[in-house]
Amino acid sequence: MFNKYEEGKFTEQQVLQLAKNAYQHGDPDYTINPEKCALLVIDMQNEFVKPHWTPDWVPDATSKAPKIKQIIKHCRKNNIPVIYTIYSDTHQYQDRPKTGKHMPGRYTEVNIDMSHFYKNSEVWHEIAPKPDEVVIKKCSYGGFYDTPLETILKNMGKDTVIITGVIASYCCSMTARQAYERSFKVIYGSDLCGADYPELLEYELMVMRKGFAKVMSLDEIIAVL
Repeated sequence: MFNKYEEGKFTEQQVLQLAKNAYQHGDPDYTINPEKCALLVIDMQNEFVKPHWTPDWVPDATSKAPKIKQIIKHCRKNNIPVIYTIYSDTHQYQDRPKTGKHMPGRYTEVNIDMSHFYKNSEVWHEIAPKPDEVVIKKCSYGGFYDTPLETILKNMGKDTVIITGVIASYCCSMTARQAYERSFKVIYGSDLCGADYPELLEYELMVMRKGFAKVMSLDEIIAVL
């Protein structure tokens, strides 16, 4: 198809088709070395996963926890590090974007006391970390923002991260973007990231395909590893 293009003569239809193909079928051409991989389990904590507990509950994350448990088990068996993040109380809340409190996603219309949540946050019990696994407390969406995650991955000798967890279009995708910007290879688990609004998940996967990550299912990831 590319021999139809001429420099300086791209039609609107051609450039739209290029973008469409990348969104729908994009697949980075880098290879995956299991020895260079680390699994990131993003924010699979009670506030998001425990049914009916908070307005931040993501039912899709609860339903995907068994699949995330499978990839955790597989990585542990094959000596691939599992690194957890949790959104938690850090530095008296002075280390996070000041505009966060103004965002509609804080659900200020819900009239309950949220002050006791996100204090001593715990990973959902079904996928709890082992004592020797790293758990990073983060203060915003992305796992790399003001955390030691990049240093930890480099010290481990890893150049590839596998993204799982919640929320698919926020913390998971932000971590994927930040990893890309730091020259890590990124695998985004298409059925391993819980969406708070599932109808939007495929659109987020399209963005990942075009510009940030290999989008792969649990079975595809296990096959590669």
